[in-house]
Amino acid sequence: MNIEKSKHLFQLASQIIPGGVNSPVRAFKSVGGIPPFIAKAQGAHIWDEDGNKYIDYIGSWGPMILGHAHPDVIKAIQEVAVNGTSFGAPTKKEITLAEMIVDRVPGCEMVRMVNSGTEATMSAIRLARGATGRDKIIKFDGCYHGHGDSFLIAAGSGALTLGEPNSPGVTKGTAKDTLIAQFNEIETVSELFAKYSNEIAAVIVEPVNGNTGCIPPQNDFLNDLKNLCNKDGTLLIFDEVMTGFRVARGGAAELYNVIPDVFTFGKVIGGGLPIGAYGGKKEIMEQVAPSGPIYQAGTLSGNPIAVTAGIETLKLLTEDSYKILEENSQYLNNGVQNIIDENEYPLWQERVGSMFSLYFHKGPILNTKDVANCDFEAFNSFFHGLLNKGVFIAPSQYETGFISLAHSKSILDETIETIYVTLKELFVHV
Repeated sequence: MNIEKSKHLFQLASQIIPGGVNSPVRAFKSVGGIPPFIAKAQGAHIWDEDGNKYIDYIGSWGPMILGHAHPDVIKAIQEVAVNGTSFGAPTKKEITLAEMIVDRVPGCEMVRMVNSGTEATMSAIRLARGATGRDKIIKFDGCYHGHGDSFLIAAGSGALTLGEPNSPGVTKGTAKDTLIAQFNEIETVSELFAKYSNEIAAVIVEPVNGNTGCIPPQNDFLNDLKNLCNKDGTLLIFDEVMTGFRVARGGAAELYNVIPDVFTFGKVIGGGLPIGAYGGKKEIMEQVAPSGPIYQAGTLSGNPIAVTAGIETLKLLTEDSYKILEENSQYLNNGVQNIIDENEYPLWQERVGSMFSLYFHKGPILNTKDVANCDFEAFNSFFHGLLNKGVFIAPSQYETGFISLAHSKSILDETIETIYVTLKELFVHV
């Protein structure tokens, strides 16, 4: 596969952009090699600057649930753009998108638009602290909530600990207010509540852990979290930036029938354009300025182009759409599982709706501790084997794959065959 143009562009970018990329995972540091520079996309495919074509399972990290460049979304963007790109003033379309979100998500009564998932989670934490008058939060090892200071905190040597900064620039003072628990281990949360009773403003969680691959909540984990929060007067925040409007019409709250106090959204509601939102119960959201004292603002919040893309995307995500996504996602899962079972490969799959992961581990995978024991060298070889054959998955064992409505059965069959060949090549040498 010729990637000479991408090589040249990466060299040029590295001189003027830190690491040559504007978001770290794009640099292929964990898998090695040169990242393809993408020139265009359509449906389930992307093309790089060298003209190589790939079946895309990254989907801009989740928002392209309809597939790339859906004609209805592109048409709507073009039509609204001629009227101006930003006003710094309210528009009717903001109300429409907010109504669509509130209509779909159980327990979400009010919404505030922002510009990214990170901005949404940062705002949600400030809201929780302001509403409760408390400082501490609990997050889960391996769950990612954007690059806000409160979230760039690593677990210490124990399963249950005060966090430590894992990025220069995050102060120890900030880290001391972030407590770390283990996903799917409710006892680690219970112990934190016992130790810091009446000090915890919020528990923030990806209801499906999507940043150490795709890890579903086990048993009654989410419901148990809700009960612990209710008992302590702590707010439960579902970070649905990834799961919102993807794993179900009403997101993870609908899928698992657990209603948090606050939600954060992103990805799908932008239809591929930058946007985010946070929302929740009316009595909590009305504490946000100008209704209340908790300040948050943004010049580009509710940007008319991004809002339009979100409206058109949600319009197209009907009940039938989710049935198709579920059917096709299960089809891919079954095809890969047959390969694993027939060859007794030491691999493990997880899937929730159209989110999926293939782990180089015998399983089960319950949290980030399990993912850390994967065979990363084998995954890296697998990644490049697929890439060289025209299948583009996330360049990290710690990332999730995404299926869109544009991934037809024939495209999935091509993918399954490519995975079969690549795994056969890989395990011959293991």
